[in-house]
Amino acid sequence: MRFLGCFFVIGFLCTVYPLFSQAPDTSLTNPSRSDALQNYRVGRDLESRNRLEEAQVYYNEAVRICNQELAANPSNMDSYTVLTWALQRQKKYAEVITWGERALRVNANDYRIVETMGEAYFYLDNFPQSLQFMQRYVNSLPQGERTAVAYFFIGEIYRLQGRFLHADIAYTAALRLDPGPALWWYRLGSVRESAGETAPAAEAYERAIRLNPGYREAAEGLARVRG
Repeated sequence: MRFLGCFFVIGFLCTVYPLFSQAPDTSLTNPSRSDALQNYRVGRDLESRNRLEEAQVYYNEAVRICNQELAANPSNMDSYTVLTWALQRQKKYAEVITWGERALRVNANDYRIVETMGEAYFYLDNFPQSLQFMQRYVNSLPQGERTAVAYFFIGEIYRLQGRFLHADIAYTAALRLDPGPALWWYRLGSVRESAGETAPAAEAYERAIRLNPGYREAAEGLARVRG
């Protein structure tokens, strides 16, 4: 019952990448010169295999195609979306913001762009702007494809700001939508531990260890709160 109202609390506080399936191996030949999204997907597949140099080839091609499409049609929101996703994977966060702002001038309610900008601002350490975009996303799409991720980023911001109760609420909201990531449970345990809530912290650390038995940091956290 402790967190039953977490979504409502987050809504009060707010007054203040959709994930694609991986491309099949048969597509890993040469960059497609016509499909930006396909190039982006292949790049992500290669990156997940730690084939980073090859991934960059596909991301670059996705960027090139999107730029070409936007030169022909500056209102193409799909092109803006794939472009910002590809730039995000390349860690070109300032460029993500530049293109995202252009996109939102075309359509202020494209929440694919909103969430991506929230991530870019986070990695630029601009937490107030990141928080604004992430809260905008979760308020507008409470069941969106990236809502769990957005709540996790909100939790990260509050954790880094030392606002542990707020972080607890946000991480809990993320885990209600997606209980699978061990990292998220570990983060929840860490902010509960920082807030002096040892029993709830132990529960979160235990969940992290069940998901990842080799999670050393979670095991150390569990030993601390039990000790």
